[in-house]
Amino acid sequence: MNRTLGIALIFVGLAALLYGGLTYTMKESIADIGPIHVSRDKTHNIPYSPIAGALCVVAGIALVATSKRSSAAV
Repeated sequence: MNRTLGIALIFVGLAALLYGGLTYTMKESIADIGPIHVSRDKTHNIPYSPIAGALCVVAGIALVATSKRSSAAV
């Protein structure tokens, strides 16, 4: 279980380091006059901290390393 969690943390941390954030687009309604609808796309950014990505990678590596040690002792 720890090994799977560790691998997932490594992938999440690497993705956070590579992409640096999440960007999504929403439609915003500007005017709604009868049959005429005016809207625009508005882009939002959610930045990820590189420190958080690095911590996820380090924690994932630690979990994978400790899971190998405990399974070797059994």
